[in-house]
Amino acid sequence: MPPASVRAAPVAATVRPARPRDQEAVRSIYNDAVATTTATFDTEPRSVAAQRAWWAAHRAPYLVLVAVAADEVVGWASLSAWSERRAYAATAEVSEYIAAGYRGRGIGSALLGRLVAQADRRGFHSLLARVAAGNPASRRLHRAFGFRPVGVMREVGVKFGRRIDVHLLQRMAPRRALRTRAGGGTPPS
Repeated sequence: MPPASVRAAPVAATVRPARPRDQEAVRSIYNDAVATTTATFDTEPRSVAAQRAWWAAHRAPYLVLVAVAADEVVGWASLSAWSERRAYAATAEVSEYIAAGYRGRGIGSALLGRLVAQADRRGFHSLLARVAAGNPASRRLHRAFGFRPVGVMREVGVKFGRRIDVHLLQRMAPRRALRTRAGGGTPPS
């Protein structure tokens, strides 16, 4: 992150649930991250078909939010299944991706704040985030919303010709009674 004296001005953005028409903007932002960052360890752009499958996997209790500034989607965040095993149903993984020209301008905070609030409303007990080494701004952002480091997975990814560690961060929901739907650990919606 640049020093405070050269940081770009914050951007006012509206955060809302993603709509089907936002899929291409979400895919475009993600594909830029694939090509230019270690925020994702995907190495090939996401196809239209893969985007549709990803979108379908984010129905309730999961979700996708977008940040909109000047009628343009400038970032997105999602709650995704951590595992398909039912015992993990009250755990979700968080992801945020911001368009290149909008990074460091408050969009990530707006998205993650809303995402965490939605996760609490949806009954998720544990939220997990994976942050590649070399991204201290993302670790600071997550810490600001209650995520704490729980470990480092050493050299688990290879991108841009180097081995990369991944920091695992976790946020526990405020204490509440254990509630699950009959037949498994699915969090209440």
